[in-house]
Amino acid sequence: MLSIFEMFLPLIAVVLAILPLIIMARNPEASKNGKVKLISQTSIFAGVFVLAMVFQLNQFSLAAGEVAVNAITGTNAQGLGFLAAALATSASAIGAGIAVAAAAPAAIGAISENSENFGKAIIFVALGEGVAIYGLLISILIINKL
Repeated sequence: MLSIFEMFLPLIAVVLAILPLIIMARNPEASKNGKVKLISQTSIFAGVFVLAMVFQLNQFSLAAGEVAVNAITGTNAQGLGFLAAALATSASAIGAGIAVAAAAPAAIGAISENSENFGKAIIFVALGEGVAIYGLLISILIINKL
């Protein structure tokens, strides 16, 4: 059963998210001020971060009595596996973005000069997008092994 503290934590998170909106609704001049917006968003982030950490700490204390089903569950190896999957996805997405950023303007230029070049030009843009899909596939394979 949830304690009183655990029941009010989501309420506190909602209040932290809505508080800047209430401040801006009551004071229209404050909504124009960038400093107030920056402080509001920073306070929201800090509040949600603290609440997330409190929830995580509570889960560790609850999970301490459970028996591990898989030998890798909850170890550094599992954490490094998730980091590897995240790195594979993020690096491939950044690479695909760079490839498309270089290929798309060149393809548009080639198509504008001669419309028959569309099939040849679009292939290079699609190859750049394929890199992101391959990275996502590798990350899915990594996570399935964990």
